[in-house]
Amino acid sequence: MNDNNQVLRGKTAIVTGSGQNIGKAIAIGLAQAGVRVVINGGRSQEKVDAVVAEIEQMGGEAMGHLCDVSDPDAVEKMVAATEQRFGPVDIAISNVGRRLHQPFLEVSIDDWKQVLETNLSAVFYLDRLVLPGMKERGWGRLIHVSGYDGFTGHILNRAHNIACKAGMHGFSKALAREFGPFGITSNTVVPGAINTTRDWSQYPNTDLEKKKQEIPVRRWGEVDDLAAACLYLCGDGGSFVNGQALHVNGGEFMF
Repeated sequence: MNDNNQVLRGKTAIVTGSGQNIGKAIAIGLAQAGVRVVINGGRSQEKVDAVVAEIEQMGGEAMGHLCDVSDPDAVEKMVAATEQRFGPVDIAISNVGRRLHQPFLEVSIDDWKQVLETNLSAVFYLDRLVLPGMKERGWGRLIHVSGYDGFTGHILNRAHNIACKAGMHGFSKALAREFGPFGITSNTVVPGAINTTRDWSQYPNTDLEKKKQEIPVRRWGEVDDLAAACLYLCGDGGSFVNGQALHVNGGEFMF
């Protein structure tokens, strides 16, 4: 079996939402494996630049690209900039999501459309641009970072987010079936309770200690746990995993 680092060295990846938290950890993990990484954020150029600088300081290659991935034209420009700097995209990891806490009857049409565009349509916009090149070269990795509420429905007042997270895995399976014959795998990585910087107002009445005790391994997940899952799927060791949901939740839910 080949070492993952050797398999990935020299590849090019776009990781959306990689200015902080899970996306940042994934991008750094890929860079450590020798992947040239595009760091994407939607609002903070400062955060994007900081991740690029961190990767470059450890000897890796990275570029930043600030854009709203819910805008198909902006995604097209990001892919074009990536190809100009690093060449064709080999790995596309979609990690952007809006997690609004809204009772269903308070979700407006605009709210629904905005969440759908950011959480689901953005995945389509990126994948449709990178798949032709992956197919031509006979190698590619698509990873869609979902959420466990998309499988369990256990979080109240997030119908739009849950619908999108479930849809991401359906989309993963469709692409896995269609593009698997061309050396391309498509999978969903599903975070459980992960220790991240977040807007806790969107998680009302969350008892952090109680949540930890409900997880069999008795700890919250860390962003590096998600990065390890993505590295596995991108590398040679995960090449026979296709159309699957890899749940990283410490056993809180078992499927």
